[in-house]
Amino acid sequence: MKRSRDTEKKSEINSAIEELSVLVIVKPGKNHETAHIPTKPFLSLCYMILQVLDKVGPTMAVLRQDIHQNIKRLEAIHESNPLTNSNLVEIFKSETSKGNAKKRISGSKSFVWLTRSLDFTSALLQALSTDPEKNLEQAVQESYDATLNPWHGWISSAAFRVGIKLVPDTKTFMDLLREKDENCDTLREKMEIFVSLLVPFLEDIHSILKMYNLDRLKSN
Repeated sequence: MKRSRDTEKKSEINSAIEELSVLVIVKPGKNHETAHIPTKPFLSLCYMILQVLDKVGPTMAVLRQDIHQNIKRLEAIHESNPLTNSNLVEIFKSETSKGNAKKRISGSKSFVWLTRSLDFTSALLQALSTDPEKNLEQAVQESYDATLNPWHGWISSAAFRVGIKLVPDTKTFMDLLREKDENCDTLREKMEIFVSLLVPFLEDIHSILKMYNLDRLKSN
């Protein structure tokens, strides 16, 4: 059991860095056909992020549920046609052509919300890597306001306001992110590396979402 726990203790940040290091987006040129976002690697990254957000505690319960549902929806769509849907852009194109892209349970909408969850995670880790002693509740609130709140309806916003009081202190959160015997400076460096990889990745994704008019979707 001890070995199992040590394996589980491997830093989610490390795993996410590894995922991002090999996750390549083909940027769209003049022709939309060139855009490519690999489905399975993207969803693997989202699973890693889910583990990071779990450490924030009950505050993330609603967001966590949404992330998990959206991952599962895209997994199901991928499995329905693994060859074509290995590229997320093909899902956007198919749903857009059928007029389904902006519907509540579309794969396109699931991808939009997963992207915004990554935006939130990026903002939070960037804030903490810049100032590791920053109050976690404040960092979570500021990150939420900048990334998720503009798109949330009143129900999701209200749930967040209730949950934020349950955020752990910053040290507890950072300790949960660290690998065994890893010091805070090393963790901070890894967070900086992760953010430096994630920010341009998200910029590419947002440019593709804008191309398909999916960047302004709000909660139903």
